[in-house]
Amino acid sequence: MNKCFSSSLDHLLAELKRIELKLHLQVIRTRQENSQTGEDKFRGLYISEKEIDTILCTPPLQRGDNSSWLDNSALGTLAESLKQFEADVVERKQESLRCGLVLRVHELERLFHLSAFDIDALLVCLLPELDLKYQRLYAYLQDDVTKKSPSVDLVLCLLCQSFEDRLEAREAFSQEAPLIKYHLLHLYDDHSRPTPLLAKSLQVDERITSYLLGSDQVDARLSSFTRLLQPRVKLADVILPDDTKHRLAQLAAHFKEEGLIGYFRGNHGVGKQTTAEAVCYELGVPLLVVEVTRMLATDIPLELSVPLLFREGRLQSAALYLNDYDILLSEGKGVKAGYYSVIPELENYPWWVFLSGEKDWETRGVSHNKPFIDIEFAIPAYWGRRQLWERYWNGHSISVAEVDFSDLASKFRLSGGQIRDAVATAHSLARWRDPGNGLVTTQDLYSACHHQSRHRLNTLAQKIYPRYVWDDIILPRDQVEQLHEICSYVKHYHTVYGSWGFGQKLSRGKGLNMLFAGPPGTGKTMAAEIMANKLGLDLYKIDLSVIVSKYIGETEKNLERIFREGQTSNAILLFDEADALFGKRSEVRDSHDRYANIEIAYLLQRMEEYDGVVILATNLRKNMDEAFARRMHFTVEFPIPEEADRYRIWQSIFPKEAPLAEDINLSFLARQFKITGGNIKNIALSAAFLAAEDGGSINMDTLIRATKREYQKMGKLCTEGDFAQYFELVKS
Repeated sequence: MNKCFSSSLDHLLAELKRIELKLHLQVIRTRQENSQTGEDKFRGLYISEKEIDTILCTPPLQRGDNSSWLDNSALGTLAESLKQFEADVVERKQESLRCGLVLRVHELERLFHLSAFDIDALLVCLLPELDLKYQRLYAYLQDDVTKKSPSVDLVLCLLCQSFEDRLEAREAFSQEAPLIKYHLLHLYDDHSRPTPLLAKSLQVDERITSYLLGSDQVDARLSSFTRLLQPRVKLADVILPDDTKHRLAQLAAHFKEEGLIGYFRGNHGVGKQTTAEAVCYELGVPLLVVEVTRMLATDIPLELSVPLLFREGRLQSAALYLNDYDILLSEGKGVKAGYYSVIPELENYPWWVFLSGEKDWETRGVSHNKPFIDIEFAIPAYWGRRQLWERYWNGHSISVAEVDFSDLASKFRLSGGQIRDAVATAHSLARWRDPGNGLVTTQDLYSACHHQSRHRLNTLAQKIYPRYVWDDIILPRDQVEQLHEICSYVKHYHTVYGSWGFGQKLSRGKGLNMLFAGPPGTGKTMAAEIMANKLGLDLYKIDLSVIVSKYIGETEKNLERIFREGQTSNAILLFDEADALFGKRSEVRDSHDRYANIEIAYLLQRMEEYDGVVILATNLRKNMDEAFARRMHFTVEFPIPEEADRYRIWQSIFPKEAPLAEDINLSFLARQFKITGGNIKNIALSAAFLAAEDGGSINMDTLIRATKREYQKMGKLCTEGDFAQYFELVKS
């Protein structure tokens, strides 16, 4: 005869039959005691003896088995039957385990280090969850028809042989004992007033009941912020540096049978969760993903949700992944309580735990009894980004236009998650624009990439939407060539630093720093817009009034935010009036001078570390600190335009729709007024408004009057030498 149980449920039913034998014994003892004291009539008044006999003769889920294993009324004979039945269950259990059958009662015992008493107490409390008739039985045994759940006292009486055993077994219901600590059983008072421990009622946790009955559904209380993943990603397929993958593979092999804490640090979408899944694939275990942000938003207190999470992980035999774990490192009172409730769970968890965040973690409060690793996940390098673009692009079946993956990977420093979302967004844009075709264009992809860039710079900078093109700027030929060279620098950045190895030679200063110097209105901001338009990158003009603070250290914090967000936003940073922030260091006469010099030193350091594009625009180059000038890759001088350039500017400044009179003398304007392109733009616009007021067209009269106003704004005298034959208009 095969002594193995047919299933985990078959084993559970056998264990419950064993508990029923114990209940039968307790009923006999109770009747014997009642017959001696004459109290039988009070119990029978509400629950008849016949009803109790009927309950005891119909074990749960017996499936038609009408055996008479409970027919014996003699206490000694029943005790012997119980002993023999227990031995049989133990033998069948051991044989089943040797055959590789997973028995959930045994798993519960193993996972939570439960004693034999703990298991029996749990089974006693499980019976009413399977059949409500046991509520009547428990009410009878406790001589209280309202007390339908087993009390601590009933469990002790049922499972303990002596008073000394009962005293020792009380510890099983303390707060640190496994049954209560892991929320396997709940202690509660039947009445509003607190009661002694012995009078407290016991109830099995609903998730434990479902687990014993074979369910693997995640606890309903956790389902809003927790999900179970079966890993399908291999570590070899994850786009990470080869050295990182090799070390993770070694760790997975070395710590396969024991726990390890891994802190995965990096921005959103850099592959932290994918890497955790890949490690779990190597370990052969599922991954329980927990969204900490959503967990904090629920009504469940952290003191309950945290132990339930780690309990669920044990029940699922899964590694844990706590996303946004670094939120628990903040200083909020409730959040800090969550942090300190997580630490002991981390140390006691038997398997891998992955903690994901963006902040550094100093492992405060961790005893380090468990192996710990800290891995920083950076935005993928150029070749990694190109691979990610190809991987996610090939996953879409919609017909697409020719895509330059090299250009996308070079210009946009996106994480893997952002690239995946950008591809999906580009297809959405294409379907919206052309539902019938859905062909993705380069513009769709660029728009999707801009959408994925993190634009937190808006609080410290003004986003400029570039509209100018090369034909709009009038500069000497050499300066235009320099601007084209700058664009080529960005385009071929990864060829030089990556394929040609220059990145290995340089540890810092691999960004692109430019100085645009020249008087106001000479085209510095326009040139920045043209390059941003050409390169398809965002352009942010830094608002110095928001950055510079009178409070010590605040300016540095603001600058750190700008450079950090500029890196992740794939943006060109334009510091206008840069001499106000990047000016020369001065002799230290007081504390203000000292801290001002500290700010400049910090800027020098931060610019060397920054890998993006920075433009410093200044009207007064001589006021710039020499250290900044040495760190510039390009310095472009924007001179006041000569007559020929001014003539070209006058020619291009008027829209084709503008009503121009035939008497306009552009040669005169270019020759007589030595002004910048910005001044010319202002004059043309003012003349247009004057013409609109007069109800006519833009003519020399309106242009001269507008020039007079511009001269007055500039603080220049309107002389006859400048205005010549139009001087009478100026005087009037």
